[in-house]
Amino acid sequence: MLVLTRKVDESITIGGRITVTVLGIRGGQVRIGIEAPRETPVNRTEIVEIIARENREASRTSVDLDELKDTLSAGIRPKTT
Repeated sequence: MLVLTRKVDESITIGGRITVTVLGIRGGQVRIGIEAPRETPVNRTEIVEIIARENREASRTSVDLDELKDTLSAGIRPKTT
């Protein structure tokens, strides 16, 4: 891990396309601004972890395709196992 020290209004640039700027420091919190191309996802780590966990859980869900077809036709939510 690279550790840098920055003051308020100072920035770092990542890969020439992402800029992280220190906007303020209040107590134990640092406010940062991130400029990145629209196609670059920028998320808090805890959100990325939640999404990854939910994707893993969803990939383990199995659905009987015939039951799903019938359920969708009837407008009823399918059972998952």
